[in-house]
Amino acid sequence: MNICVFLSASDLGPRYTEPAREFAALIGKGGHTLVWGGSDTGLMKVMADGVREHGGRLVGVSVEFLAAKARQDADEMVIAADLAQRKAELLIRADAVVVMVGGAGTLDEATEILELKKHGLHTKPVVLLNTAGFYDGLKEQLRRMDEEGFLPLPLTELVFFAEDGVSALAHLEEKAGIA
Repeated sequence: MNICVFLSASDLGPRYTEPAREFAALIGKGGHTLVWGGSDTGLMKVMADGVREHGGRLVGVSVEFLAAKARQDADEMVIAADLAQRKAELLIRADAVVVMVGGAGTLDEATEILELKKHGLHTKPVVLLNTAGFYDGLKEQLRRMDEEGFLPLPLTELVFFAEDGVSALAHLEEKAGIA
């Protein structure tokens, strides 16, 4: 399975890097491919290193203004012209999407992927990996949107909230029919 992971390229502490390493190991050991923003910095590097170390493939999609930070040993690296093209290329290459911790760029990616799914423009499973309660506020906001009628489909069909990598990957494998 090609698993697109949206996450930060910032250097972060163990609170976020350790769960990322664990999730990366699960992806690699499961024989899956990491599809990610292509950066060889921060949490993106942690994920790519872990997937590679455990036998998984790496498919990166960077963007022209960040090409100097792209990982050189990825199995495949695409350089998109801009951020909109990057998001589209990531989704094209993905069978599933996981949103991990990140800043405004990650939040932009998460909301776009949910909006596309809401409108039926993709049917790929989407998981919000809520490491250390990072997405508690977003989870509450999405629940409110669901309860007050702002979503045309049930929240449970739009996104799965996982508290750890094991439950995130189990959900994706179940959706993909992988035993």
